[in-house]
Amino acid sequence: MRETILLFVILLFVSGCNVNDPENVKGSEIDVEAVKNEYPVEIKEDEEIFSIDKIEIQLVNPLTDETMREFVPKNIYNKPVYENEISELASELAKEIDQPMKNVKLSDQGELIGGRNRVILNEDELIQILLNIEPNTLTVPLPVYETKPNVSVEMTKNISNTVISKYETFFDPADSGRNQNIQLAVEAINNIVIGPGDRFSYNETLGERTPEQGYQPALEIVNDEYVMGIGGGICQVSSTLFNAVDELGLEVYARSSHSKPVGYVPEGRDATVSWGGPDFKFLNNKDYPVILKAYTDKENGVLTVEFRASKLVAVNQ
Repeated sequence: MRETILLFVILLFVSGCNVNDPENVKGSEIDVEAVKNEYPVEIKEDEEIFSIDKIEIQLVNPLTDETMREFVPKNIYNKPVYENEISELASELAKEIDQPMKNVKLSDQGELIGGRNRVILNEDELIQILLNIEPNTLTVPLPVYETKPNVSVEMTKNISNTVISKYETFFDPADSGRNQNIQLAVEAINNIVIGPGDRFSYNETLGERTPEQGYQPALEIVNDEYVMGIGGGICQVSSTLFNAVDELGLEVYARSSHSKPVGYVPEGRDATVSWGGPDFKFLNNKDYPVILKAYTDKENGVLTVEFRASKLVAVNQ
């Protein structure tokens, strides 16, 4: 029966017939056997002529027009299996697409420099799209969203005027390797401007800590033990920053403590970080921008982290 239907469609195509015009059918003479030889049809008894699980769907990043995957929904008729399949797919795509925001800095000349947009694939939305895919769908724009740093030059006027949060810790001025690492971390976070709703990632701001970047071997805590590692000391900067963030009341959404107490902040008030591991992240939940200031007094071994804002903001705190 299916072979007959498909053959009829082929005959119409070959003859140029319009199924809505009976005159076309009546006036056509077609060699059926010749058509069969030209268009052989092989259909198994249980095979469907048209099926969505045989269609290749292009999953496209709308920001770049790049095809991220050529997806064939093979298990669409088995919902539990299909849901698991597309959940794994969404997770894989998110790892390729997602990038955290990199905050802008305010230069000494009052210019905004650096920065990078936050890009996120909404995994839940993609799963719903693929769960409700239509049979005639050939391309799916991925639900990718981009957010720019919410900062402008106008917003930074007088932003450094008033200290609205401050925290200090102390270090040994004689420990040259550790102090070098602290100084590099301080330089990385100094003068960063965080606009309303903007996010901050310590790891993203510093980047990977390597000898090529100037980081030195120094003591750090790993698995409850003190060991030498490249970049030891940067956790003192992240911990000092956390306490300044907490004092201001910004929203912390990623923080981990060391496996044992550290000496530079009270127990439980630290923020351990490592490249590819724990990160310290927070969100500016205020309706105004803040600037992050960090500096060291090398002679006395004092590390200071401050948040500043315009005087008008400080008055309304």
